[in-house]
Amino acid sequence: MKNSTSRCDNPWEVIIIGGGAAGLFCAATAAIRGKKVLVLESANQIGKKILMSGGGRCNFTNRKVEPENFVSNNIHFCKSALSQYTENDFISLVERNDLEYEERKNGQLFCKHTARDIVTLLTNECVDHDVTIRTSAKVKSVTRKTSGFYSVKLSTVNEETVEVLSCSSLVVASGGLSVPTLGGSDIGYVIARAFGLTITGISAGLVPFMFSDEILSLCKSLAGCSASITASCNGISFTGDMLFTHRGISGPAILQISSYWNPGDAVTINLMPKHDAASHLLNLKNESPKSLLRTVLTRDLPKALTAGLEELWWPNQSESPLADWENSKIKSIGALLNGWMVKPSSTEGYRTAEVTLGGVNTDAIKSKSMECKEFPKLFFIGEVLDVTGHLGGFNFQWAWSSGYVAGLHV
Repeated sequence: MKNSTSRCDNPWEVIIIGGGAAGLFCAATAAIRGKKVLVLESANQIGKKILMSGGGRCNFTNRKVEPENFVSNNIHFCKSALSQYTENDFISLVERNDLEYEERKNGQLFCKHTARDIVTLLTNECVDHDVTIRTSAKVKSVTRKTSGFYSVKLSTVNEETVEVLSCSSLVVASGGLSVPTLGGSDIGYVIARAFGLTITGISAGLVPFMFSDEILSLCKSLAGCSASITASCNGISFTGDMLFTHRGISGPAILQISSYWNPGDAVTINLMPKHDAASHLLNLKNESPKSLLRTVLTRDLPKALTAGLEELWWPNQSESPLADWENSKIKSIGALLNGWMVKPSSTEGYRTAEVTLGGVNTDAIKSKSMECKEFPKLFFIGEVLDVTGHLGGFNFQWAWSSGYVAGLHV
């Protein structure tokens, strides 16, 4: 049976594809200006990714947001939007709405109770200004009419009905490929390519690493164990916790460095970032010559991790007191502790990635408005663009900032 098609001849002023953070904030901003706005969300509810973020508490911004907190092929692109709508602007909005929040380390701001508070805030902003929101509305394609209007073809979830909607301004806020179970899809890239825009290399970002060599066995045996480390790759370093998993390694420092990793690259892990490990171990040898290496290392590393490293690096000297160790061997262990090089086989991919790296090439987009340079009133905002924030609330701030400036120009 063929799909039935209906056409809306009364065009909307603004249609926004995507009911996530960027799309909802853009919708509210435009509606406050008196625009007639329709939000199309393919999932059965809006803000799914917001609800799951930050362990259900939503790390909605950071006290200090700088362009250096973002990854992009054009590191300057994000500056204009971030300066037009800052972290302090969003914090003020949160406070005006009496939303309780708390500050954690490194300036990260979280909802005190639940991430649903942010979704409720955004929903209320939209409802108060007559934004129409449709869920379970899957966009199939977008075309531009000779009149300059945009035609949006969409279907319901059961695919039985196809609608064609029209608008004078179109905003693509569909996100990326990360966490497909929460609505991640490639529709934003499909639309961009349909208009001749290029997509920079996309990949999973802020994502755990997996291994297929001897390191995997170590990781499995240490699953659940964490340590404070510095992870480095391609000239970039992050200090924070690392967590061993049954598949590899995760934790904040690892998620951060994953955004700078390419397949085949090695990642250097400094297990003792506060020490010159070789000098530290030599001092411990002098202080406790009768002690075993694993015993003195537990002063700085978890006991389980020390046992795992012993099996990997010094199994034949596991029961030798430090007095019996040659200094050169101690120095070699110190070098490994400060510079353990591991080569991930892959990442866990989009299934667990918090963001999608890369996206719509920003060379085609006006940084002050998020409008496409070649096609007037076509906008791209949020994760679909080649702008990716570090862990810590920066991706949400990019959603607020890019959504706001687009909302001012639709």
